[in-house]
Amino acid sequence: MTAQYHKDGEWWVSPYNVKPEVTSTFDLPEKVEIHDATLRDGEQTPGVVMSPEDKIAIAEMMSDVGVNRIEAGMPAVSPDDYKAIKTICGLGLKSKIYTFARAMQADMDAAVDCGAHGVIIEVPIGYPKLKWQFNWTWEDVFKKSKDAINYAKERGLHTVYFPYDTTRAREEDLDNLLDAIMNESPPDAVGVVDTMGCALPEAIKYLVRKVRKQTGLPVEIHTHNDFGMGVATELAAVEAGATVVHSCVNGLGERTGNAAMEELVLALEVLYGIEMNYDMKKFPALFDLVSKISNIPIAPNKPVCGSRNFTRESGIGVDLVIREPLAMFGTHPALTGRSGDIVLGKKSGKRSVTFSLEQMGINDVDDDKVAEILAQVKAKGISKKTILSDEEFREIVKAVL
Repeated sequence: MTAQYHKDGEWWVSPYNVKPEVTSTFDLPEKVEIHDATLRDGEQTPGVVMSPEDKIAIAEMMSDVGVNRIEAGMPAVSPDDYKAIKTICGLGLKSKIYTFARAMQADMDAAVDCGAHGVIIEVPIGYPKLKWQFNWTWEDVFKKSKDAINYAKERGLHTVYFPYDTTRAREEDLDNLLDAIMNESPPDAVGVVDTMGCALPEAIKYLVRKVRKQTGLPVEIHTHNDFGMGVATELAAVEAGATVVHSCVNGLGERTGNAAMEELVLALEVLYGIEMNYDMKKFPALFDLVSKISNIPIAPNKPVCGSRNFTRESGIGVDLVIREPLAMFGTHPALTGRSGDIVLGKKSGKRSVTFSLEQMGINDVDDDKVAEILAQVKAKGISKKTILSDEEFREIVKAVL
């Protein structure tokens, strides 16, 4: 699928995205899968607790939306987690179900017992963690990894090797670890993990290309958002050939969160032309469910899932928000299950008022009355320091007319 900067009724983004000078360095895979970790990494958000019933409800909705792989949790965390994972694995969802595991045979047995398709085997490789948290060398990591990888594969699990904090590893440690693993216990895929969200997009590209060349295996990317680049770095990884991107719904996750699932899907589909086959019109229900269960409100201006992404207060072009949204936005609101919205406040203009009056079935109001309504709308917006409610606008209209 070739990227199109304009698709009638769906999006109109920058034509410079598709210039050969921009795309010539891309090594895009034919297919990119989402591996969503909301039920594990998302629950690691401080203060978030999900019951088994919560996790099941989220998993069912993620599968319905089109998520390719669901990381259902870590069975070793608690009996409830074990129960939730086993139940999710037995639901017959369209998504493949993975568990998160330490480099221990017991964790692989638990994944098999739950009925998981695959396993993410985590080991540390970032030098600050090896030095201060574990007091390990790369050899220690390798010794703990090799038997776990081989055992997982023997048990029929799709095995993703996840040397976390990859972006802070000493290069010689990473080289030695990957060479040793490929010699004695090659997994099915390797993750490049920006645990601290501290790598530039170009650095991520370098690492993805390096790991692909060194191992010959598919590379997956898992990033956090500490510098506000979680999605950007995962997209950079895709440009370098990564075939699986890890995410959390609403950008949940430790500290500043993980790369947001919904932002990745929209960007891969619209900006890169990679066919994702997601039902994005169902996104809002998923956002709301995860927000309710996590008890973390969604910022109204958050990309894709924010409630005011297609809201306009300024008076210029307000009618286009409804009549021709792509004049005002990069994507049509309906693409992600939204609709355009006009609100009234300090920044409104006459057209904002006449449009809102028309929505009430009131037409042909003389210009002086419109000006008077607008003045009161602006005054109310300034005094409230926010937008007006429908009732407040109706009261002004009633008083003036």
